[in-house]
Amino acid sequence: MTQPPYPSTALDAARRAIAEQLREIRRDAGLTGREVAARTGWQPSKVSRLQSATTPPSDDDIRAFCRACDAEDKIPDLLAANRTADSMYLEWKRVQRTGLRRLQESRIPLYERTRTFRVYSSSVIPGFLQTYEYAAALLGTIAHFHGAPDDVADAAEARVERSHIIREGGHRFAIVLEESVLRHVVGDAATMAGQLGYLLSAMALPSVSVGIVPTGRPRGMWTLETFTVFDEGRVHVELLTAAITVTTPGEIAQYAHAFEEMAGLAVYGAEARSRISAAIDSLD
Repeated sequence: MTQPPYPSTALDAARRAIAEQLREIRRDAGLTGREVAARTGWQPSKVSRLQSATTPPSDDDIRAFCRACDAEDKIPDLLAANRTADSMYLEWKRVQRTGLRRLQESRIPLYERTRTFRVYSSSVIPGFLQTYEYAAALLGTIAHFHGAPDDVADAAEARVERSHIIREGGHRFAIVLEESVLRHVVGDAATMAGQLGYLLSAMALPSVSVGIVPTGRPRGMWTLETFTVFDEGRVHVELLTAAITVTTPGEIAQYAHAFEEMAGLAVYGAEARSRISAAIDSLD
């Protein structure tokens, strides 16, 4: 199978966004590029390169640029964006090169230190709530598509072991699923029935809240990519070819707001359980 190309356009877009913010900061300050260069002691060509994304800025460049424009309040967000631009877009093939189990285990420290998880999924049951059979079927499909090493059984076991935190104190999980997730059969009907049954039982845990966004109802928010908000510190966004890690405060706030919007569209309690039961009944 031909592997998906590395989506460098995402990194380019991140760099361009930083450059555009620098340009807007200069304009808001009413300065020309030459004036910024004079205030920073740079050559005018350096200011031009930074504003055109020809040269990625260093952290010191961002600090100097913002101070020259009397915009020091912009420094934290720009630094966060700059520090993550190179690393935020991780090609799945590279991440999975040493096997899926290692990928599952690599996230354990983050999961254990996170107090509040906010998860929105438009594709599959989140890993925290997956059964071994569902995880194995899903990870098997992923490994096949991306050509990853075949350690699916071990990876599924690691994912289930990692999920022990939903039964421990100190963690809270707010999970919102599109109703279509309940109808998307992963593995076979028996695997899916077991998974949906486990989802029903997990909803009884005091640390877990599950909402279902009903299909077919008018809504003011479009379907989004699957994402997880870890406390207030980072967001993981899952795409076909990559995992994006977002650490810029402004972007984290946008995802947190999007989660609240989706949570407001969801149904909970008896109505949510009814929709899960209906999905079980629909299985052949």
